[in-house]
Amino acid sequence: MKAITGLLSLLLLAGCTGSKAHEQQRSIKAPWDEWYFTFSTPKALPAQVTLVKLLDTDGYGYGYVFQTIDQPQGKSVGTWSQYIGKGYSPFNKAESPPQMIKFCWDSIIDKKVYETTLFFSLDTQHKMVSSEPDWANPKETYYFRYMVIGLAPEGKVRVWLQNNGNPNLLLASTQITTVSGKDLDMCAGVTNSDFSYGYDDDIKEFIKDKKYPYGSW
Repeated sequence: MKAITGLLSLLLLAGCTGSKAHEQQRSIKAPWDEWYFTFSTPKALPAQVTLVKLLDTDGYGYGYVFQTIDQPQGKSVGTWSQYIGKGYSPFNKAESPPQMIKFCWDSIIDKKVYETTLFFSLDTQHKMVSSEPDWANPKETYYFRYMVIGLAPEGKVRVWLQNNGNPNLLLASTQITTVSGKDLDMCAGVTNSDFSYGYDDDIKEFIKDKKYPYGSW
């Protein structure tokens, strides 16, 4: 893990939005031009993603840095919906399946900055380049290239692939590590939120008489 983290740091030191920091021969050949990742939150429990760094499977890896990010949207109440995610994203995209994603996010409901690291298995990478007939039009091909990352209270993070009209596929083999406070590294000092502001009225109304963390995530 330390070796991969070190490699990511070297690749991404001078990156810019969606940029390729390193180029090598592909090790996993993708049948599509791009794959997409989007974030989701429960209803009225917002979060904001402020920085994303990604290492893909392109040989030794392309390194990407995202500072313009398609922000979380979601309507799940009580537990995650099986169909969250919106497919394409104008900003959150890469060319080869991911080895690792590391990102900073502000949990508005927790009033905390979190730093989450995702390590993906070969099973996930291979699933993302697999295909089947599209459920809406069997003459078209569906690729599992739409990832959803759920951000919930208590710093809980889950990851799925959208599943061709079926319930999302939980990526249970993904290694997920989330830290906050004094354990922040990449995300120390990275935030867009004023946690002293308090909650907006829609949040106050939603959490009234509910018990934190407002569901099972």
